[in-house]
Amino acid sequence: MEIVTIKSITSYHRFRGLPKPEHPLISLVDYSLVQFPDEEKAVNIVMDFYSIALKRDIGAKLHYGQQVYDFDEGLMSFISPGQVLRIERNPGSLAGGSGYLLQIHPDFLWGSSLAQTINSYSFFDYSIHEALFLSSKEEMSILNIFENIKQEYHDNIDGFSQGLIIVQIELLLKYCERFYNRQFITRKISSHQMLTKVEHFLNEYFSSEQHRQAGLLSVKTVADAMNVSSDYLSSLLKQLTGKNVQEHIHHKLIEKAKAKLSLTSLSVSEVAYELGFEHPQSFSKFFKIKTNRSPLEFRKSFN
Repeated sequence: MEIVTIKSITSYHRFRGLPKPEHPLISLVDYSLVQFPDEEKAVNIVMDFYSIALKRDIGAKLHYGQQVYDFDEGLMSFISPGQVLRIERNPGSLAGGSGYLLQIHPDFLWGSSLAQTINSYSFFDYSIHEALFLSSKEEMSILNIFENIKQEYHDNIDGFSQGLIIVQIELLLKYCERFYNRQFITRKISSHQMLTKVEHFLNEYFSSEQHRQAGLLSVKTVADAMNVSSDYLSSLLKQLTGKNVQEHIHHKLIEKAKAKLSLTSLSVSEVAYELGFEHPQSFSKFFKIKTNRSPLEFRKSFN
């Protein structure tokens, strides 16, 4: 099945028949307004932003990393940038349901501590294949946080809005982590062991000093660490996520670069060398191609 990449929250709103978002980097909508395709028209989609949803009685299934979530009860789901998903309406079901859909572009978080910690929440990982079910009391706690975000999202934007919304998002994630620990103390890990291993390897590699001494990470290095061929690994990841190994490496590089540019005082040259680039010009060109902004332009947006 074809994979459709949705790069912006505004594009997602158009894709699902929603009004234009009030902010290009964050969106909170009533889930009853989201339009789902008929079963035969369902497509695989990859989004370049985080998606957190609380849904009840929408009569649809989410196919996520080749696993299936049923939405017949009130539950939450968490999707990271670059993950493949498909939503299919159950046969004979009608549009409707209730809940919230919160979408956050990574750039909305840069400059905050959450930019560094959001990927540490295990429920954003492919290895977790159970959605989060909530008790009535837990659901009320989550709904209260969504209401706080909604109020700030719809009020006139001022210099405090972004920070206050990020605080509420972090609170939301911490509550969800608590509820997941309650629910999945004995959870099973999905069959996507290879993908999980690759993600773990990349996170460990770029969090350590290895990339500074070894230079830019190669596809062969990743494949060797997985004990498979480069072609096999790229084919497998492409099938699961829509991205080959090189694209996964580039995604991690851009994440690290944005963090260093927004959270440190390192020069562009120092950032380039820390990421393994031999020449700062090569890093600047790479960053510009991937983000449509130069490193300095990106940094200035936080000053």
